[in-house]
Amino acid sequence: MENYRKLSHVYYRCDYHFVWIPKYRYSVLTGAVKERIKVILQELCDWMDIILIEGAVCRDHIHLYVSVPPKLSPSLVMKILKGKSAERLRDEFPELRKRYWGMHIWARGYFVSTVGIDGEVIENYVRKQVEDEVKEHQLRVWREI
Repeated sequence: MENYRKLSHVYYRCDYHFVWIPKYRYSVLTGAVKERIKVILQELCDWMDIILIEGAVCRDHIHLYVSVPPKLSPSLVMKILKGKSAERLRDEFPELRKRYWGMHIWARGYFVSTVGIDGEVIENYVRKQVEDEVKEHQLRVWREI
């Protein structure tokens, strides 16, 4: 029962793997934007009583492995995460407002998968995303020399 969470009348384990991208898959999740989106997503998860098990912010997509209370549907979680984070990013980074002239920073869709007993596999996969991105960037820099 150690991996299960408890509310007043329920024990649960509702773990999800979410992936979503910026509109047009622009590589805008770098530098200060990358650091800020990490903080924003953690704040939003805390606000919704979601445990952020593992996360990775890559240049052109985000992976989250989260434990969600059963009262929240995956679609509501994504609506809040994408909506509130886009709002905050637009307010704090004027250059994003120029690039995304509409109200939307994130593309319309997303990927979600339930995570069963083998959550370690997803956790390692999400962790590996950042490592792979760093290796790819190092290769690109090496080739330019």
